[in-house]
Amino acid sequence: MRRLLLAAAMLTTPAPTSLAAQDRDAQTARIVDEGTNHSQVMSTVQQLTDVIGPRMTNSPAMRRAEAFTAAKFAEWGLRNVHKEGFPFGRGWSIERSSVRMVTPRAIQLTAIPIAWTPAAQVSAPVIVAPIRRERDFDKWRGQLKGKIVMISLPGTGDEPGEAPFQRLSDADIAKLDTFDQPRNDPEAQARRLRRVGFPKALDAFLKAEGAVAYATRSRGDGKLVHGEGYLFEKRDDPQVPGVEIAAEDYRRLARLARIGPAPTLEIASDVRFDDSDINAYNIVADIPGTDPKAGYVMAGAHLDSWVAGDGAAAKAAGSALVMEAARILAATGVRPKRTIRFALWAGEEQGLLGSLAYIDQHLATRGDPAAPKLNGDRAYYGWPNRWPIAPKPGYSQLVAYFNIDNGSGKLRGLYAEGNAAVVPIFRDWLAPFDAMGASSVVASRTTGTDHVFLQSIGLPAFQFIQDPLDYDSRIHHTSIDTYDHLRADDMRQGSIVLAGVLLRAANADKPLPRGPLPTRPVVTDPLAYSADED
Repeated sequence: MRRLLLAAAMLTTPAPTSLAAQDRDAQTARIVDEGTNHSQVMSTVQQLTDVIGPRMTNSPAMRRAEAFTAAKFAEWGLRNVHKEGFPFGRGWSIERSSVRMVTPRAIQLTAIPIAWTPAAQVSAPVIVAPIRRERDFDKWRGQLKGKIVMISLPGTGDEPGEAPFQRLSDADIAKLDTFDQPRNDPEAQARRLRRVGFPKALDAFLKAEGAVAYATRSRGDGKLVHGEGYLFEKRDDPQVPGVEIAAEDYRRLARLARIGPAPTLEIASDVRFDDSDINAYNIVADIPGTDPKAGYVMAGAHLDSWVAGDGAAAKAAGSALVMEAARILAATGVRPKRTIRFALWAGEEQGLLGSLAYIDQHLATRGDPAAPKLNGDRAYYGWPNRWPIAPKPGYSQLVAYFNIDNGSGKLRGLYAEGNAAVVPIFRDWLAPFDAMGASSVVASRTTGTDHVFLQSIGLPAFQFIQDPLDYDSRIHHTSIDTYDHLRADDMRQGSIVLAGVLLRAANADKPLPRGPLPTRPVVTDPLAYSADED
């Protein structure tokens, strides 16, 4: 009878939670406690924004950010903290700038020097001369001498059709759960590569025609400016100063020029080039794993920014989240099976150059090793079309990469990036954070940030789903990208979720599933793709 009772008890009593599961629960509890009650994420991001400010690649501020982040990693007890350099180009920074309309009346305009264009001290009339392609040059020959050339079409305004601030609903997230057919259109890539040379050709044309400066219209209304520019290599050496003018101010100038006489602008900009070190630097730090044969998992965000604001949502927020996840894990004393590596990339805004350099140094090469190195947009559009892919010895060591690059909004889950096999794994890893709103896994792919080139060589690399807030509508790369627009609760939540996912990936029994090594694709239906305008 006693044996029967014991057997019945074994059948009716729930099995105890495994020791491994209990340990995971305890680790998650410690991560949540450290990330909520002892968080440093906002003090870290304030140092990167209020104190250091915008971090153009190779600028003096970026050098300060490199030193600050490396010092914090070391202070928190991470190992193997170091810089990894790669050839980039010139540093550039703004000391002061002013753009004024002086006739027919005096107005201080909202404007910013375009990155990597030279200093200016000019006063001249404007001419509206829209130039989008090299074929537009002939139309304006002989008309630009002594003028400030307004090269953008004025447009008519872009009144928003929806609220600028957004949280993702369940329905919004469900729309992301679609499989994206990979697109292979070499001709479109070739057209984009041909356009890469346009800014340099434009500079040469304006110089030859005697223009004293040029101006572009900001791409959005609201008196926002951006100042993006891409002639950062020493060999580019732009000669004509450029400014981006707020859309409202730009359209006023165009209206006045149309009725005549053309208004006169005064541009005074003091910008500085720094050629002391052409190398840009990624910052790398590790929490060592206990099994040297198990490989490593990695989290990354880009440290560089544009210069119009303080580079807060783009991308001090992502860097601070990665740093805080590192601090949380170090503070909780975890000893993961796999090494957890943290990377802060440089040169992302100029073509994902920091993460590309990491691939070249550690993971794989593409195409002929003797082929010229690509930089900037030539690398962004050209490198993915170099074949074959040749893995390096470190290729198999990278088990998973997780990227943060969508502002400061709450993490809502993960994009599976077309890898269906990881969906149930990610759902399991995210389950402890369901109450925090971070449990979704969707099939679709994301583009335009530092996981992309890792994906393109067949490695498991992923981006988080984030609440957009007002990132794309107002903040991204703009003059109001400051600390004020970051959400502290979201930043704390994001660092906790990232730390938890990294620890699960580091301790997983098996590496994440990955596809085969990519080979050159075949264009099966070239007429299905719309042609870009040359």
